Amino acid sequence: MTANNQPNPANFPLRFTWGVATSSYQIEGAAFEDGRSPSIWDTFCAAPGKVLNGENGDVACDHYHRLDSDLDLIQSLGVNAYRFSVAWPRILPDGRGQTNQAGLDFYSRLVDSLLTRNITPWLTLYHWDLPQVLQDRGGWPTRDTALAFGDYAEVVTAELGDRVKHWITINEPWVAAFMGYGNGIHAPGHTDLAESFAASHHLLLAHGLGVQAVRANVPGAQVGITLNLAAAYPATGSEADRAAAWRQDGFANRWYLDPVFGRGYPQDFVELLDRASPQAQGLVLPGDLDLVGAPTDFLGVNTYTRSVVEDAPGDGFLGARPLHVEGSEYTGFDWEVAPQSLTDLMLRLQKDYNPAAIYITENGATYPDTMNADGSVQDEARTRYFQQHIAAMGTALTGGAKMAGYFAWSLMDNFDWAEGYDKRFGIVHVDFETQARTLKQSGQWYRDFLARAQEGQPA
Repeated sequence: MTANNQPNPANFPLRFTWGVATSSYQIEGAAFEDGRSPSIWDTFCAAPGKVLNGENGDVACDHYHRLDSDLDLIQSLGVNAYRFSVAWPRILPDGRGQTNQAGLDFYSRLVDSLLTRNITPWLTLYHWDLPQVLQDRGGWPTRDTALAFGDYAEVVTAELGDRVKHWITINEPWVAAFMGYGNGIHAPGHTDLAESFAASHHLLLAHGLGVQAVRANVPGAQVGITLNLAAAYPATGSEADRAAAWRQDGFANRWYLDPVFGRGYPQDFVELLDRASPQAQGLVLPGDLDLVGAPTDFLGVNTYTRSVVEDAPGDGFLGARPLHVEGSEYTGFDWEVAPQSLTDLMLRLQKDYNPAAIYITENGATYPDTMNADGSVQDEARTRYFQQHIAAMGTALTGGAKMAGYFAWSLMDNFDWAEGYDKRFGIVHVDFETQARTLKQSGQWYRDFLARAQEGQPA
């Protein structure tokens, strides 16, 4: 890291991918327009007490109606890539079967508009907005939802594969599975451990079917999955705490990494889950793990913080308790700012799994922003967070990790799931009453950094 806590742009290759990221339900709005059917998040938001302040994504950032101006905003940042997700309920309102052309047309226009601006589209097929009709038929705990995803992937790849060459199958299956079906914090709000691990298997199966669709329909495609990963550290050097950290790693990291990289599920964690495991439930059928572990072109990693855990017998099925680290800085989400853990994680991934390339597909921080009287947003803490984590990525790159790109999360303040509009991750401030966009200090810093990085200049 150079002076004033700045990463050095010269540490990154000129062909490095630099982008910003969003997801469909969080920004699009237009929830009831042009043939879109309800998603599980529409249903979840309508249930009392599920989302802070009873908020929802009906309008969100109104991106659906503000597409051109938002893409101009993206272009002004100087990024060379934009990661977005497609809303399954816009494309197949019944989950499978009849295609909704208006939905496809929206994403086709989005893709064309990006290419016109020399911005590479990075398309995520699933970022949590499952059609409610599929949840009504059992949702992710049922195998049929994975098969329906395969049909959906066929439709989208056939329509957009002539122009989109970078594909992410599933975003954060851990969150969709555990927070959706295990602890109930996210849609659909179920609280059943066995159900959550059934969902995890079918989400990974969907990934495999998605890779299959991309390979069949998109010549020259790059395809991968995005996992949310956090390095796990023991609170002390004791054997018990080290074992707790390994269990945490199994839960959050290895349960998804191992099968995606062709190793099957980690046996120690299968045994820990006992009757809740997909194996014990009879859900892992012959050929499943071959499909899940089919070769991919990159690993997408969403990473924000680390886990520091201590052994806690009887504390849930995991027996591991996360700790606050005295003296550390924490974000508005109460996540520790720990940039060194990003370096550690990237080097560990390269050593243990050897992905062909690693892209950080989300990284950022939420803080309680304040707009100044002059209309500016001086978000020093978020700016510092980006500086520290991009520098940590550069350290991983020079240390041998095959880092190929970075997407800041997020382009703009948006609907943040169970937290409604309370938590702001954006490098662009959004006034949700007027929909006015204002580039924050962090966005200005990112823009200026990218200008130097893409010219190969030092800080």
